Amino acid sequence: MISILRGDLMPVLKLEKDDENREIEFELHYLKSLTTKERFLIMQNKSDEMKKTLRKRGYRKPTEIVKRS
Repeated sequence: MISILRGDLMPVLKLEKDDENREIEFELHYLKSLTTKERFLIMQNKSDEMKKTLRKRGYRKPTEIVKRS
């Protein structure tokens, strides 16, 4: 049995047993349903989320390498 629950951002797949092929198929179907703008918005949000997490954990932008002449 497959249940698809519609969340705020994206649908959620609920399976009785683990099925990697169905999960991949579901994910691809969802991504195909998005517009290009929506995909880029999701990528931007995830990127911002990762930056915040890295800063929170103490990782910052690497120092720049200064070329000596």
